[in-house]
Amino acid sequence: MNGYQRIQAAIRGEFPDTTPVMLHNFMMAAREAGITMRRFREDPQAICDAFTKAVEKYEYDGILVDIDTVTLAGALGVPIDFPEDMPARSAGARLESLDEVSALPPPNIADYPVVRVWLEAVSLLRKRFGDEILVRGNCDQAPFSLASALRSPEAWMLDLMGPEKRPLVFALLDYCAEAASQFLRLMAEAGAHMLSNGDSPAGPEMISPRMYREFAQPYEKRLVEEAHRLGLPYLLHICGKTDRILAGMVETGADGLELDQKTDARLARQELDGRAAFVGNIDPANVLARGTPELVEEKTRELLEIFADTPRFVLNAGCAIPADTPPENLRAMIRVARSRTGEP
Repeated sequence: MNGYQRIQAAIRGEFPDTTPVMLHNFMMAAREAGITMRRFREDPQAICDAFTKAVEKYEYDGILVDIDTVTLAGALGVPIDFPEDMPARSAGARLESLDEVSALPPPNIADYPVVRVWLEAVSLLRKRFGDEILVRGNCDQAPFSLASALRSPEAWMLDLMGPEKRPLVFALLDYCAEAASQFLRLMAEAGAHMLSNGDSPAGPEMISPRMYREFAQPYEKRLVEEAHRLGLPYLLHICGKTDRILAGMVETGADGLELDQKTDARLARQELDGRAAFVGNIDPANVLARGTPELVEEKTRELLEIFADTPRFVLNAGCAIPADTPPENLRAMIRVARSRTGEP
């Protein structure tokens, strides 16, 4: 099997020939290619070259094309700071009040420069690798997270507390859902094999499971349905300890859940059983970036053992891999993955 086939098999629930590996390594790929994050987010050919070098160096199966977590926010008018050698970040809010929602122009993200770079990079990577390596087009933030950026996280949390604000809250979520859906459609046109979004402010570390089901899950489900309408598998990522919302995340219909190291992998194995693939969840900081190769091997073996009896598993870090991660640590993780072959 090639990399594309391995990941697709895992998503379908079929045992691949060995454990598939998809890396959230855009910062590391840029650093190892000798380019700044500014050039990375401005030059699609640089993105393609950086990921190509990373695939050739580490021989993994799936490229996660990512740039930052504020591209959709910027496309919708949120002020954005663009550091020279760090991912872009929000620098303020777009809406001073929920009352401004009705005055927002219809979302049109296609002309935003960073969106165009992201799409062109996916197109170049698909042309470079064809159906040999899976190209996952990450589509930035899901509607709940995007609404949080438009209002600012603090104001958004307060908005959710007021029952009288419900109509405007849902109006903003609908607006953000349309912008996010546009990105899915554009990514599909660019040639991505798989689509995904992140929705980390929707996790239990920020809102209750009840609020997740009311304000975030229905809009995540809408994105899953759009991806499936486009004929593509879909992954949902939420940072933090997601134990209390795992069932709700599975109910979105996502083909896979990308979870970080705070989530109980054994519990996730039970909750996802036969319904969604687990993607993750090696600690990117304390294990991959700051650990030894021996620690990386130990933690990777522990994780593979939990999922040894299911094909629905793709090895990755739990979140973005730091730029200064030692190459020998990444190689150790992949080496252990390659040691598992076929159906148990």
